[in-house]
Amino acid sequence: MNNETTTLISLKEAMKRVDHKLQALEAHFKELDFIKDNLTQKFEDHSKTLANQGAQDELWKAVLSLKFTSMELNILYSYVIEVLVHLHTCVLEKLPDLVRSLPTLASILRRKVKNKRIRAVWESVLEEHGLQEGDITALCIFFVAHGNKAEHYIAKVRQMYIRDINFMISNMVKNQALQDGLLKAVQVIEKGKAEMAPQEKKSPLKELIPSVKS
Repeated sequence: MNNETTTLISLKEAMKRVDHKLQALEAHFKELDFIKDNLTQKFEDHSKTLANQGAQDELWKAVLSLKFTSMELNILYSYVIEVLVHLHTCVLEKLPDLVRSLPTLASILRRKVKNKRIRAVWESVLEEHGLQEGDITALCIFFVAHGNKAEHYIAKVRQMYIRDINFMISNMVKNQALQDGLLKAVQVIEKGKAEMAPQEKKSPLKELIPSVKS
């Protein structure tokens, strides 16, 4: 074996060692990229969690610092409880086989996290009513904060006390998320009343025709 052959073999072996090192480095960099992406995702998730927690803290402060009279608070509570009950009913109508396992709105909110079917129905119900998760969070916080002392007023009583509930909310509630949630709750309930009114006014045909005695 001459020197040229020996040199060529040594060069090939050296190239193989370099190639192996490059492959090892490439695998190491891929692992570092994966770790970086994983840490970035965790950081983003943590940031979102902190942001959501901060937003909820602000909501709680806003709800607890409302300067409404007892009567005004009762009227707001009435809209809130009615819309929450309505949403619960709408979900059950779409999931009749789960009526017993979803006795409350809280059970829906809790189970939708892991149950795709419940989550899909819940999201569709919100969309149908022009609501978002943030609105529900605001309404639930209001309910928890004031539900133990507030009273429910029926629609006729509400109208007797306050003619323009939207103006009252816009003028008195400064937190935007809470204001939006309350205004949408009023909108959902008032829209429902408007849609029901024509049906209530319609009477069956037999009631419009005088009975004929033989």
